[in-house]
Amino acid sequence: MASGTEDPNQDQTYQNVTVERDGPVAVVTYDRGAKLNAFDQTSILELTDVARRFRDDLSIRAVVLAGSASAFSAGIDLTDAATWEPLEDDVALRARFARGVRLCQAWEEMPQITVAAMEKMSVGAGAAIALACDWRVLAEDGFLYVPEVKVGLNLQWGALPRLITLVGPARAKRIVLLCEKLGAQQSLEWGLVDELAPSGGSVEVARGMAEAGGGPPPPAGPRGKGAGETPPPPPPPARAAQNNRVARQRVCWITVAV
Repeated sequence: MASGTEDPNQDQTYQNVTVERDGPVAVVTYDRGAKLNAFDQTSILELTDVARRFRDDLSIRAVVLAGSASAFSAGIDLTDAATWEPLEDDVALRARFARGVRLCQAWEEMPQITVAAMEKMSVGAGAAIALACDWRVLAEDGFLYVPEVKVGLNLQWGALPRLITLVGPARAKRIVLLCEKLGAQQSLEWGLVDELAPSGGSVEVARGMAEAGGGPPPPAGPRGKGAGETPPPPPPPARAAQNNRVARQRVCWITVAV
């Protein structure tokens, strides 16, 4: 895989990921060609590398993240041998376990506008990385599904706080604990996605949003997330502590309930 010391404007060659540039907009396509586009360890590392390269690429102002035509992603590939490879080094083991979290953080922290273009299914880890993007476009015949509780797991990859932010704690509990498949219209009404697209048309709609959100920069300076915004003043210490306690309680409630 490519190292992070090379020119960020120079596209790299990956096994499962391609990068297409069109002016200020890039389309990143993740397609394994099998297993309903489930994430293996190679794909996680490749997508993380792509996101980190865009962090330093000032020529791109918006990025579309697309999966395959048959599935955005069916989640984590539990048959990937690299996921279960024995590691004697505890540090390496922790690093492997944290790869999904770091992948989503890398996409969330990109300075560019990010839009997930989702066809068919977005399951588990597939939903998690979509939640890390700024906007989400879902095909009309697509759905989101987080089945982790059914197999005795918590929602992974740092997705729970993002889910709570989008839909609120009550709906987040329902999505996680009841493991309901959310169709396109319900996902739109609940705020999980921002636009619907005809089947096979999610990339086109997402590209349109990316072009609008990442268009030419204004004369005053670069355009991007947070450009021109004045950060709010920090809350008083007591209120900040209270907010932190509430956030922890929301997360812990679901963890304990599981």
